[in-house]
Amino acid sequence: QVQLVESGGGLVQAGGSLRLSCAASGHTFSNYVMGWFRQAPGKEREFVAAISWSGGTTYYADSVQGRFTISRDNAKNTRYLQMNSLKPEDTAIYYCACDPSGTYYSWDYWGQGTQVTVSS
Repeated sequence: QVQLVESGGGLVQAGGSLRLSCAASGHTFSNYVMGWFRQAPGKEREFVAAISWSGGTTYYADSVQGRFTISRDNAKNTRYLQMNSLKPEDTAIYYCACDPSGTYYSWDYWGQGTQVTVSS
């Protein structure tokens, strides 16, 4: 089992920044990828960003490309999502997820989420 715990959410004004963290513990898998997803009120959960084990490959949703940066520190078992130029539409619960298969399709493990609220 893998346990994921997010932190760093909060209330910020539009144009501001936040950095989310995701600490992983428990069984670790070689080649696993990490991702961030979000769910706004009344909407389905959506993909935000993902990063490979090495950190050399990253993917972003079009809506956050150029504003958000995903990174990881494998020595600390921690992943990050740096969010800049935040907009009110970024308001959501943000979830960290882990894909042990390395395919970016099998998000088997999820954190409990952290709330991000962007005021206009």
